[in-house]
Amino acid sequence: MKFCTVINCMDGRVQEPVINFLKKRFNAEYVDSITEAGPNLILSENRETVLIESILDKLNISVEKHGSAGIAVAGHYDCAGNPSSQNEQALHIKKSIQFLKQNYKDIEIIGLWVDKDWRVHELT
Repeated sequence: MKFCTVINCMDGRVQEPVINFLKKRFNAEYVDSITEAGPNLILSENRETVLIESILDKLNISVEKHGSAGIAVAGHYDCAGNPSSQNEQALHIKKSIQFLKQNYKDIEIIGLWVDKDWRVHELT
């Protein structure tokens, strides 16, 4: 069994497209999903300690117990938890990746954007 992990918004509209994308991207059977409202904003601001600890605790389980092959941080169009523009959210995603790389140096971490048509794009 091969796992990967996504830190995604709780918005149900983005779950399936992101899971399908990540299964292909990481050649994984399963995607562990860690959800919050606007998690890219939460991680990039690094202020809400309780939420960040909760995300990291779940991420540790995915990495240590499931051997996650990769991690993705996702943002999306029309997000209620992070009502910022696509460009701003892309910056939040990149900051989130930098934050996560401090603890997960040996795992590939990518950023995803889900557009208004619910298509997933990998950020570069």
